[in-house]
Amino acid sequence: MYYYKATGWNEDNLYANITRSSNGLSTSPSRRGLHLSVSKSPNSLFKTTYSMNAMPSLNGSVGYIFTSCDLDVKDSGNVRFKDMIERFKVYDQPRRPEGKEEEWVAGERVDKRDYLLYGRFYLPTGRLDALYSTRISPTLQGLVAAISHPPSNLPADMGRGGNVSNLIVNLQHDVGKWCTEYTYSADDSMWGVRVLHNFGKLGGPVDVLEDPEKNNSVTGGAGLKRVDEEEAVVTGLKGRYSAGAELYFSAKERSAGVSTGFRFTTLPDATPPSFQLSGPPSSSPLSQVSKGPPSQPPTTITALFNPMLGHISGAYSARVSRDLSLSSRFDFNVYSYESEWTMGAEWWMRSSQTPEDPEDDAIPIPPLSNEPKGEIVGVVKARASTNNDVALMWEGRLRNMLVSLGVVSDFTNRTKPIKALGLEFVPFR
Repeated sequence: MYYYKATGWNEDNLYANITRSSNGLSTSPSRRGLHLSVSKSPNSLFKTTYSMNAMPSLNGSVGYIFTSCDLDVKDSGNVRFKDMIERFKVYDQPRRPEGKEEEWVAGERVDKRDYLLYGRFYLPTGRLDALYSTRISPTLQGLVAAISHPPSNLPADMGRGGNVSNLIVNLQHDVGKWCTEYTYSADDSMWGVRVLHNFGKLGGPVDVLEDPEKNNSVTGGAGLKRVDEEEAVVTGLKGRYSAGAELYFSAKERSAGVSTGFRFTTLPDATPPSFQLSGPPSSSPLSQVSKGPPSQPPTTITALFNPMLGHISGAYSARVSRDLSLSSRFDFNVYSYESEWTMGAEWWMRSSQTPEDPEDDAIPIPPLSNEPKGEIVGVVKARASTNNDVALMWEGRLRNMLVSLGVVSDFTNRTKPIKALGLEFVPFR
């Protein structure tokens, strides 16, 4: 996430992430077992992490990340809390990615392409994961991922000839309005293509707030105005639409697959991404936006359909207040008539002493009352489904560590109502 922000890549403008916002609420939030992760950042380019699972089985991993650009990741005691937790979020308008500024020395261009290197080694299985990502051009990004698993250490249920090693090549082409992905998997000789199209206007240039004259033209002079503002309507939600599809074919398995998806996202305030704005929130024109009532609640509606498998999924997610977000998802299979209804929620907990929260988004949703909101100290996530699974998780800070505690239960099972417990500690500096 930090790497994409630093390089200006539209992480949300991918078909694979079309349900990313709603999944933060509708998927199970609980951890299973006892997990400990320790991360270290010797410098802004290189970061390491060590993790260990003590229950139900003892295993661990060692990983690293190396990037060509500085990643300003603070330690666990000072990091922006919302950046470290998957949550419901209405992402900014898609825009054409811009490349790095050209650097010339003695008439010769010396700037280099951005890249990211990632590796993780798992113990005691000996599995090795590797990833290399680079920006080939301002609108083109390439990724190469590899998985190596020693056959002798494979679990019994991971057969397939005793080899799960694989090499995946992915090419992403993003021009803002369109985004296409091309994928090849060496394990089963699978070729795939994904396409996502955004309807409506794209986001404006990122320096629109830096020029006072542009600000007047965009904001309408006296009062702030949304970049995409249209004539007011009495009822209904206003936003942007996205539609996409994927097609893949496996030469080894001689099989193919296809799926299509749709997403509607409201635009309460169309502004450049918050991470591209400089200066404290109080000095930004965005701070004036949050003082008025929101034009509409941040809402995301998604729908997926896989005709070959007969699977249909629809989700409705919205932030109903500044600290409460709700989601409802329905899954149905036209062949087996199996269905599942899932409800999810997240509630951000705040202290009652601090008059202002410095961790809020650049465009926060005002509280339902005029009482001052305090600093965020934790979040409670809940999920319930018609499959009798109820999950509850709390995430917060304990001194300088990020801590999460979760439980999964099935109240219809009288002999074993608690299915799983999870506890995780994540200190990093």
